[in-house]
Amino acid sequence: MGVLNGKVVLVTGAAGGIGKECALLAAREGAKVVVNDLGGGVSGGDLGDAGPAETTAQEIRAAGGEAVANSDSVADMAGARRMFEQAMDAFGGLHAVVNPAGILRDKMFHKMDEADWDAVIQVHLRGAFNVTRATVEHFRDQQDGSYVHFTSTSGLIGNIGQANYAAAKLGVMGLSRIVAMEGAAKNVRSNIIAPFAWTRMIATIPVKDEASAQRVERMKNFMRADQVAQLAVALAGSDVNGQIFAARGNEVVLFNQPRPVKSVTRIEGWTPEALIAQGFPAMSASFTDLGASASVFPYDPV
Repeated sequence: MGVLNGKVVLVTGAAGGIGKECALLAAREGAKVVVNDLGGGVSGGDLGDAGPAETTAQEIRAAGGEAVANSDSVADMAGARRMFEQAMDAFGGLHAVVNPAGILRDKMFHKMDEADWDAVIQVHLRGAFNVTRATVEHFRDQQDGSYVHFTSTSGLIGNIGQANYAAAKLGVMGLSRIVAMEGAAKNVRSNIIAPFAWTRMIATIPVKDEASAQRVERMKNFMRADQVAQLAVALAGSDVNGQIFAARGNEVVLFNQPRPVKSVTRIEGWTPEALIAQGFPAMSASFTDLGASASVFPYDPV
């Protein structure tokens, strides 16, 4: 008996990488799977192709599981509704949404154009809204449902050249938190994962120096998509709610969430001059530095 035995799961971006591993593992854990993938390129600019999603679905069926393919875009609300309708028509239900679908259009912010910004926000943040909004009333009505959305350390910590991606992924964090809070009374859960894994999206990040080359090599060899899938499927089948995780090789990390770390009070009230002279210096020891994710995770993956 798997942890998703008898459940129906929608997995987005499931033609490759993390999405495919999530779909395959969900099926092995007993779920009937709607395999969604637009079939486009990493940047999201290519025309869609139904073949990649069907390939994953065929692989599940060949192993004795049940799966159907869907090639709609998460960025389209009508497409998200069709995903839900397909789950209901094919399998008579839906119990979890695992949503790793995404694109990258990396560029330094001072060189980023509106199209690069809009495309990434549309797929990641609007996409998370679409698949959640299209299914949440069903989850609330049946008083059971789990969302596993994907954030990134690019948003949680920061990464140069990914302002669009970071903004979208922090937006997903806020969305997931509110869905978890509002859904708790109806047994609707929402959690997010910041994944460390070698995928075709990661392969597009330019290697500019020896340090980044070493990081890429570590990711290729020690941080795999199937390791992320273990956490995603576990969350889909658990009662955990409202949390932020990372999966880094064989390590699962629980992140804290923004809470006050320091305050300063001035009885007569603050002025700009007083804040500069007294307030900010008093808090400076608690400021967060500008280090990227490699400064927070400086050790080799396990």
